[in-house]
Amino acid sequence: MKAFGFLSFGHYSMAPGRKPGPREVLHDAIELSERADKIGVNGAYFRVHHFATQGASPMPLLSAVAARTKHIEVGTGVIDLRYENPLYLAEEAAALDYIADARVALGVSRGSPEEALRGWEAFGYTGSRDPRGADIARDKFDRFLEAVSGKGLAAADPAHYGAGLKLPVLPHSPGLRQRIWWGAGTRETAEWAAEKGVNLMSSTLLTETHGAAFADLQAEQIERFRKAWNHDFTPRVSVSRTIFPLVTAEDHQFFGQHAQSNDQIGSIDGFTSTFGRTYAAEPDKLIEQLRNDAAVMSADTLMLTIPNQLGPDINFNILKNFADHVAPALGWQPNTAGPVTGYPLR
Repeated sequence: MKAFGFLSFGHYSMAPGRKPGPREVLHDAIELSERADKIGVNGAYFRVHHFATQGASPMPLLSAVAARTKHIEVGTGVIDLRYENPLYLAEEAAALDYIADARVALGVSRGSPEEALRGWEAFGYTGSRDPRGADIARDKFDRFLEAVSGKGLAAADPAHYGAGLKLPVLPHSPGLRQRIWWGAGTRETAEWAAEKGVNLMSSTLLTETHGAAFADLQAEQIERFRKAWNHDFTPRVSVSRTIFPLVTAEDHQFFGQHAQSNDQIGSIDGFTSTFGRTYAAEPDKLIEQLRNDAAVMSADTLMLTIPNQLGPDINFNILKNFADHVAPALGWQPNTAGPVTGYPLR
């Protein structure tokens, strides 16, 4: 394991007087990122959901985190492309990458089921023939990759440039294309991501099952991604887990009830899906459990999903316990030089 970070779902309350509200959640996220950066945690990643009391527009938050930190990678897990203008997203991503000094890891995908019925149409993106919107998401992804790659996309005005010239989306950050991730929920989608030449962000759940444990199913997904890879840089692979090291009596009080967690099978978005277990144990036992998690050991990056509603102190304690008592035994060293990459930043 080269890197670990936290993945926040950004839950908040809109009820009067109830906390955390949206302001607290955003400021808590910035504070937690700053504190995590100082102890060498590699990444601060944020989920994106629409029409829900969760994080929705990641760029302002990521820009604030990037401006207030020095080393930590900033990213998403994931941006729902059904709701996005791919060229405007490319402009924002490049600007963010310059603010972050090439510390961006931008996860995108079709996105998860939302509370709104075909909510992307309310954003003005119509024409999908798929009830889940996968067709427009993939079309937008192709356009987004073209824009991030610096390809000319708009015909230039001949009065200014002469005939036949096409203009790229600006700004263009040259290293960003190799730091785009696709959030994959199936083995076939992981192979598709490899064909596209983007990093793999394996989902918090897999929308398939064949009787195998979640970790083994996910490890197979990773193996198929790497086997299908045929590009000129080394891709990265991330998995996410809910992990609570039980170090103090307070840790046991808050999270000890999760110690007997198991994988779950359920239905989401019309698919029979596999949900991974929660890990909660004393550090020695936790190290043994994670060493037996085939996907964790296969991936280079581990994202710890955190209960952001509990505030930055408790969540920082989770990260610090993991950094102090668990991660080094899995091969991790504190980050002091920027994001872990298999290729040059520029």
